[in-house]
Amino acid sequence: MINFQWSQHTPGWLQTAWGTSMSIEVGGLLGLLHLILTIYAMVKIVQSGAGTGSKVIWIVLILLLPVLGLILWLLFGPKG
Repeated sequence: MINFQWSQHTPGWLQTAWGTSMSIEVGGLLGLLHLILTIYAMVKIVQSGAGTGSKVIWIVLILLLPVLGLILWLLFGPKG
């Protein structure tokens, strides 16, 4: 859980609009599933017979576009 505390310089109207503190919970089962799929995809990319440049592009794509990158890898990525 990430806790966010308002600064003394934050305008009062903004604090009132969003409350005095905000909490964002990141993770859970979906986060764990995403982590497992990302690691699996990167291992499969490294083990594939694709060229080094292609491997680097796929790994960067997966890291920069987490969900979309995994979907694109599943559809178009190097196979075995």
